[in-house]
Amino acid sequence: MFADLYDYFYHQNPTGGIPLKGTGLVVALGLILSHVWALKNTAATQAFLKSFPRAFHWGAILLTIDVIWSVFALSNMDMGEFFNMRRTFIMITIGGYVAVLVYVKEFLAVRALGALMLLVAGPVLTAAFLQPQTSRLLLPILAYVWIIVGMYFIGMPFLMRDGINWLLAKPQRWNLVVYSGIGYGAVLLVTALLFY
Repeated sequence: MFADLYDYFYHQNPTGGIPLKGTGLVVALGLILSHVWALKNTAATQAFLKSFPRAFHWGAILLTIDVIWSVFALSNMDMGEFFNMRRTFIMITIGGYVAVLVYVKEFLAVRALGALMLLVAGPVLTAAFLQPQTSRLLLPILAYVWIIVGMYFIGMPFLMRDGINWLLAKPQRWNLVVYSGIGYGAVLLVTALLFY
């Protein structure tokens, strides 16, 4: 069952996998709904963002999702000549998860979010890979933004705190980001409905 799910998410079957249209719709609706919610609940969202970087419980939740996803991927991916080290890689991943929870509590939520952004980008890129529509590039552009930002969050998590402080310093910045998210989601939604 898990092997079939992996093949679906990462297009390992000749019959295909996660569809471009479905991926576009899910990502578009996620962008629109999250940014509309932030717009309608500005005070609550801003308070959450301020507290998030140092919220250990969010870090533990996100890191648990990361390790489950990582073990799932390691258990099913083609590892080539390293196939006999699969169990070792899985044990290192689980051991790293425990060590990070115990010893890397500073900005854990930011680091775990960065790792999740890297993991989510994989299926999104796979869905758009070798598709004929030029408009498919809306998904890879977003996925590569997640990848770049995710790497910075993992390596320099204080940048998220500084970015949040900069964003919330002026209402115009907040409105620009929120409306940009809604706009990108709307363009992606229309594109997915009409062209994917």
